[in-house]
Amino acid sequence: VIRTPVELALPERLARLAVELDALLDDHRPDAVAVERVFFQNNARTAMSVGQASGLALAAAARRGLRVEQYTPNEVKQAVTGWGAAPKEQVQAMVTALLGLAETPRPPDAADALALALCHCTMAPLRDRVASAASAPGAASGATATPTGRGPGRASPKLAAAIAAAQARDTVASGGRRGTGRSAR
Repeated sequence: VIRTPVELALPERLARLAVELDALLDDHRPDAVAVERVFFQNNARTAMSVGQASGLALAAAARRGLRVEQYTPNEVKQAVTGWGAAPKEQVQAMVTALLGLAETPRPPDAADALALALCHCTMAPLRDRVASAASAPGAASGATATPTGRGPGRASPKLAAAIAAAQARDTVASGGRRGTGRSAR
């Protein structure tokens, strides 16, 4: 979690955030960057702040030629908990369980970032397959593939097993009726 002093003017806070993002990307050299898409906010001021920070992350990744994927909060919740309207506490609990952590990541923004990464590990291989199918010989004309950047996202075997186990528990808990009372998978 990158924090900037609230007493600083917005341009200075954004400048510091940009420097920190660049340092993270340079230090960790990721293959891809997942960013939460600002889908809807009740508070316009919050939406603007999140949008400005997201824009810095998108630009920093693009300057490095990294694959960039954006996910809505509901997509993240769906991927991590199986329910797109899951409360924050359920997302935090699933992140803790899926990653085998001893305790819930703090602050809550750290759990949100990990949920976004888990969503990407789940969704990127699916998006890659759809893009490959769309660009394959004989595919419908006009279909375009998503850029793949430096390599497709891949869930680790441990993560894939944890996700499968969580989905199985969800199926059992709902009496074998996946998605009952929830948004479709």
